Amino acid sequence: MRIVVSGATGFIGSALSELLASAGHEVVALSRSSRPGTVRWNPAARTTEVVGPVDAIVHLAGESIGERWTNSKKQALVSSRVDGTATLAQLAIDKGVEHFISGSAIGYYGSRGDEELHESDPPGTGFLAELTVQWEAAARPAMDAGIPTAFGRTSLVLAADGGSFPRMALPFKLGIGGPIGSGQQWWSWISLRDEVRALQHIMDNGITGPVNLTAPQPILNKDFAKELGSAMGRPSFFPAPAFGLKILLGSEFADEVLLASQRVIPSVLTSTGFEFLDGDLASALRRITGRD
Repeated sequence: MRIVVSGATGFIGSALSELLASAGHEVVALSRSSRPGTVRWNPAARTTEVVGPVDAIVHLAGESIGERWTNSKKQALVSSRVDGTATLAQLAIDKGVEHFISGSAIGYYGSRGDEELHESDPPGTGFLAELTVQWEAAARPAMDAGIPTAFGRTSLVLAADGGSFPRMALPFKLGIGGPIGSGQQWWSWISLRDEVRALQHIMDNGITGPVNLTAPQPILNKDFAKELGSAMGRPSFFPAPAFGLKILLGSEFADEVLLASQRVIPSVLTSTGFEFLDGDLASALRRITGRD
């Protein structure tokens, strides 16, 4: 298959591109710059320079959420996702692709306490939930045109050398790690290798609609901290107070990213036979930290 991948040089996209290439697929990597080996696209102008046939599209590009949400930052978060998705939805229509997989996030559900969250559940409230609803809606033209479309709702992705894990692990390396806020919020997570295998599983099985990309065992933040400290052989009892995080990062960001409780269950993946390599957090963290 000839597969277009946006965000192909990023944290998840590069790992997915490697997996797809190893399976014998041709990967067409999109880039907003003129990097060697990539094809240029301009989400803001809603144009691409992709030529020739395309069998599938995996859309993973988008502005990073990982910093204080100023008004301009929030606008960039929305526009990068909506414009990018709309651009590739139109490409999917023009090329008549067999499958369009558009990135999404478990932010869709908002903060929901102890409630178990499945793909059939409605969106929550807050900026991230509203953003994700708009993000997924931008793919509607492809769906209306009959293009099989899936939404990969990604959770916290764990890997040793990318994403948020290195920053998360730093306090533990320094001996001052611990829970965030009360530690009673549910965290949903997935390893990088299971993330990209799940995306391939969606494609290989023609799955459509929302798919929660999470491991089957979400965990309370206080227990996540305990497992990370144990895996690293470091203390895990120094809490990061909520008020300090709100001062440092802004209340909205802290409340919706770090302190939000999202107990998300990968119902679609498990019901379609996906087998996790990292279903247990303790063993996943030992492997990621090199202590397995």
